[in-house]
Amino acid sequence: MRAIYLIGFMGSGKTTVSQELGRRLNVAVYDSDEEIVKRTGKSINEIFAADGEEKFRLLESEVLRSMPSNDAVIATGGGIIGSEENRRYLKEKVNVVYLHADLENILERLKDDNSRPLLRKDKMKTAESLYMNRLPLYREAAGIEIDTSEKTIQQIVDGIIQRMKK
Repeated sequence: MRAIYLIGFMGSGKTTVSQELGRRLNVAVYDSDEEIVKRTGKSINEIFAADGEEKFRLLESEVLRSMPSNDAVIATGGGIIGSEENRRYLKEKVNVVYLHADLENILERLKDDNSRPLLRKDKMKTAESLYMNRLPLYREAAGIEIDTSEKTIQQIVDGIIQRMKK
């Protein structure tokens, strides 16, 4: 089985869905942000604070290219699609599933989350701007789009598995 890469905005459910999808498919599960933390020994927030977003994005691209291309589910960071090279790599190499949630659901999920370095200032306005800028990029990179708004993890995973069979 070709690897399944989950992309989507922060709060769309990539990490949670990847765990259940990996369990159901009986394959390894990876999280690109966790891999960056392992490699650097720093949290994502520490990388942003000490080295900046540009350095983080370079690390993110390196990790993307080191992930398995078979028998795995990979949850990616929400901004991985910002790079044209990353979008091209995803489209050429793997099955890409865009977990879409509408902005209202995203904002509700993120309202008490203070762990996101890009949402430090004016959270709701920043999230809305990022969301609108990234939306066409997710759709460009994805082979499958699954709406996660108002759905259970089981429903989302069932939807991915059904769409992968087509």
